[in-house]
Amino acid sequence: MSRAQLPLSLLEVALGAILVLGVSLGFALGTPAPPAADPQLSAYAEDTATLLTSEPPRHGETTRLREVVDSETAFRRERGALERRVTRILPANVLFHVETPHGSVGTGVPRATTVGTATVSTPAGPVSIEVWYA
Repeated sequence: MSRAQLPLSLLEVALGAILVLGVSLGFALGTPAPPAADPQLSAYAEDTATLLTSEPPRHGETTRLREVVDSETAFRRERGALERRVTRILPANVLFHVETPHGSVGTGVPRATTVGTATVSTPAGPVSIEVWYA
């Protein structure tokens, strides 16, 4: 009894065509674009905002953040403490910028950098926290 066999060269051609087609599609479709915002950076910013809005104050307001934005005098008094606290909250490889209605602390945000942000509403106005990798 004889069996029909597929010639080996025909099998090689078919596998080669599939490989070439797969590589061509990979180049044609490309890779997905990187995300516009890093979810980890956004989590760092949100966590920092949450901690600042829930911590007890140093001088008698309701929260630490409320104490900082209470007045321009309070901001000047608490500026250094706010900067030290945010530095302790974030990992060592993350820089930050906190903008309040009375001023800002931290490093200026560089251009063309992926940034995580969080904004907290206070009676004195919004406080925005921006974080990025150093």
